[in-house]
Amino acid sequence: MREEQTLENRLSMLYSLQLVDLNLDELQEMKGNLPQIVSELSESIKGKLARKKELEDISKKSAVTRNQADEEILSLKEKIEKYKSQQFQVKTNKQYDALAREIDFSQEKIARLQKEMETLEGKGAIAREDIEKLLPEIETEQTELAERKKELAAVNKEHEDEEMKYQHQREKLLSRISKSDYQMYSKIRNAKEGKAVVPVQRNSCGGCYNRVTPQRVLELRKNSTLITCERCGRILISDSIVEIVKNSL
Repeated sequence: MREEQTLENRLSMLYSLQLVDLNLDELQEMKGNLPQIVSELSESIKGKLARKKELEDISKKSAVTRNQADEEILSLKEKIEKYKSQQFQVKTNKQYDALAREIDFSQEKIARLQKEMETLEGKGAIAREDIEKLLPEIETEQTELAERKKELAAVNKEHEDEEMKYQHQREKLLSRISKSDYQMYSKIRNAKEGKAVVPVQRNSCGGCYNRVTPQRVLELRKNSTLITCERCGRILISDSIVEIVKNSL
């Protein structure tokens, strides 16, 4: 008798949890796709802001490197002028050739730096253009996000007390339901559009509406065995469990 009562309690708690979850599902449906929209907009804005920061870093780095290259070019040009003036003062061909090599090396480096500066300027310009394109997109999404959050807050406020009540009931039930039972319940619920525990109505499964044999209905009424629908796999409960739960609400 104790084992039968234990199973009856387990089934009663699972069915109670099912009713609470259905009520919470209904409240979520009232919110429509607002939570999803808010989440997607938040993620989109986060991504665009990160991209904006990345582009700003590219632009700043390009400007800094370009300025450094510009300063180095000025320094190299000064050296070239110095080397050229020294060529008139040298006494040997070897010294003259050495200065000529320094001039050639400096000129080659200037040409390389000038090419790098052009690349950096182009890179920085593209980054700035991309930032200009991102700014209105971010602003538009931030405006929409603020509006959607306001709408969602209004809906949440309207049903806040009711939702808190169901959440509190759910937490109390979860503290009493075993981990294995909850895992079984969650697995079925996730696979069966939110319904894991259903009563048998007119000898039919309350989930898929397929017929339950008279023999299984009799077994079900004993509340001694956990019975699932042969077609959809949902947990079936007897009328007595329905009444127990109904009277406890």
